[in-house]
Amino acid sequence: MTISTKGRYALRIMMDLANHIGETIKLKDIAARQDISEKYMEQIIAVLNKAGYVRSTRGAQGGYQLVKPPGEYTVGMILRLTEGSLAPVECLTENALPCERQGRCATVEVYKRIYEAVNNVIDTTTVQDLIEIEREKSADHYVI
Repeated sequence: MTISTKGRYALRIMMDLANHIGETIKLKDIAARQDISEKYMEQIIAVLNKAGYVRSTRGAQGGYQLVKPPGEYTVGMILRLTEGSLAPVECLTENALPCERQGRCATVEVYKRIYEAVNNVIDTTTVQDLIEIEREKSADHYVI
């Protein structure tokens, strides 16, 4: 499983907005801070907006902000929204076709464990957790 730039950037956008709670942030400002193309960000923010994760405000003072507190968004919510299924193999996806080997397949048990482990991590890690990790890393970076 590889997470695309769309999923990675969506997390960075959500974190950027979380770092500016209470403010309406212009897309160009997020793009500059995150070093992401504004055009590409428009596509990603549209998905986040449609899902109700962010709110847009029009006008000269317009921009984006989170709808809920950062602790209410899990990494899993954001990645599934932008990436679709995170299953490591097709047979574990939600709408998988029946597999003729299903009853005797040993390797699927390994793939199930991988999938469960990934889901456990992404469903228990919030945007707020990522903000705290980022702050710790920034603090560690400046220790003399």
